[in-house]
Amino acid sequence: MEPKKNPEANVGRNSSLYLAVGLALMMFISYTAINHKTYDKEAIDIGQLDLGEEIEEEIPITEIQNTPPPPPPPPAAPEVIEVVEDEEEVEETVIESTETTQEEVIVEVEEVEVEEVEEVIEDVPFSIIENVPVFPGCEKGNNDTKKKCMSDKINKFVQRNFNTDLAQDLGLDSGIKRIFVSFKVDTQGNIVGIRSRAPHPRLEQEAARVIQKLPKMKPGKQRGKPVNVPYSLPITFRVE
Repeated sequence: MEPKKNPEANVGRNSSLYLAVGLALMMFISYTAINHKTYDKEAIDIGQLDLGEEIEEEIPITEIQNTPPPPPPPPAAPEVIEVVEDEEEVEETVIESTETTQEEVIVEVEEVEVEEVEEVIEDVPFSIIENVPVFPGCEKGNNDTKKKCMSDKINKFVQRNFNTDLAQDLGLDSGIKRIFVSFKVDTQGNIVGIRSRAPHPRLEQEAARVIQKLPKMKPGKQRGKPVNVPYSLPITFRVE
C-alpha cells in the first residue's frame, strides 16, 4: 500500500501560525465568558396593563327643558306733540351808537388842586443830623464844631450842678460809679423825655434833676425842618 502524504509537505512550517490563532481564539472565548451576565426572570418586571380594573365613570343625564321665550314688550304709545302758539311779544333792544357827533357838548374839567402832605420826619440821631441843635454860646462854626461845643458845654454843666456828695450820704461802696442819661431836644429846643439809669434810685433822680436844668437850645433841623434830636450822656464819678 502506498502512503498518501506528500513527502515534500512540511507540517511544522505553519505550527507557529496555528498556535497564535488558537491563543487568540481562546482569549476571546475567555473574555466573553467572564463578562457574560445572567438575570432571574422573576426579578424583571416589565409591567402589565390590566384593563379589567378601569374605573367606570357614571355620567349624569341632564334633561334639557325647552323654556319658551318671554313675550315681547308692549309697543310704546306715540308721543303727542302739542303745538302752542307764541303770543308773547319780544321787545327789541336798540343799541345806541357810542360815537360822538358834532352836536354833543364837551364839558371842560376844572383843574384839581392837590394838597401837599407835609412830610413827617421822625427822630434824627445826634451823630447824623444835618443841622445840630445849638447850645447857647455855640452859634459859631460848622456843624461838627457845634456838635463838639454842645458836648463840652453839657459835660461842664453837669459837673458843676451834680451833687457828688450824695453817693457818700447813701453809703455806697468806694469805686467808680456810672450813670447813663438820655433825653431829647424837641422841635422847640426844650429838653424832654429824660431817662436815667444808676446803681441807686437817688442817683437817677439827681441825674434827671440836673438835665432838666439845661438851658433852652436852638432846635436841630433835617431837610430844613425842625426835628427831635435824641442825646445820650454817660456820667462817671468816683466814690472815695
